[in-house]
Amino acid sequence: MLPEPIKRLSDAFSRLPGIGPKTASRLVFYLLRTSEDVLAQTLAEALQNLKSGIDYCPVCFNIMEAGRSQCRICDDVDRRKNLICVVEDPMDVLSIERTSAFQGMYHVLDGALSPIEGIGPEDLHISELLERVQNNDVEEVILATNPSMEGDATAMYLHQQLHPYDVQTTRLARGLPMGGDLEYADQNTLLRALIGRQEMG
Repeated sequence: MLPEPIKRLSDAFSRLPGIGPKTASRLVFYLLRTSEDVLAQTLAEALQNLKSGIDYCPVCFNIMEAGRSQCRICDDVDRRKNLICVVEDPMDVLSIERTSAFQGMYHVLDGALSPIEGIGPEDLHISELLERVQNNDVEEVILATNPSMEGDATAMYLHQQLHPYDVQTTRLARGLPMGGDLEYADQNTLLRALIGRQEMG
C-alpha cells in the first residue's frame, strides 16, 4: 500500500534499537511533511558520512574522528596515564565522561566474554590491554564492565590476567539507584549494596 521509498526508509528506521514499526513510520512521515528540506538533506549527509568520518583509536579503541593519530582523551596531557578504566563499548566512555569525575584513561574491549555467542578473549581487545599495562607505569585498572553475567565473567577473567602485573585491580561499586525503594530492588542488587556499604562521615 505504501510507496516503495517510504516503505524502505521505514524498514531502515525500524531496524534501529528502540524504534518499532510505529515510531519508524512517524519519523518517515515527519520527514515527508516537514517543509525543511534542509533537515532531510542534513540527515542524509550525516548518515552517509558516519562510517567514513569515524575511526578507532589505536591506543584505547574508543571512537574518534578519522584522520587523527589517537583520540582526544589519549591525546590529553592533563589526564592520568597511570589509571585505566576498562569498558565494554564507546557508549560506556560517554556515560563515565558525563560525570566529569574520572580523569584517567580508557580501554574499550569492544564487547564482553560470551561463550554462548562464541565471543572469546581473542575477540576482544584484551591482549592490547595487557600490553598497555606491561609497557606503561599503570598503577590501577578499573574494571567497569556491565553488571551482567557476561560483564562479571569478563571482569573475573581480566582480574586473573592482570594478577601477574604489579597493578591494583578494582571493580565499579554496585548498589541501589538514587530514588529507588528497597522493596523493588532485586536480591543481587541488595546483596551488592550491603557488601559495598561505606562508613558515614
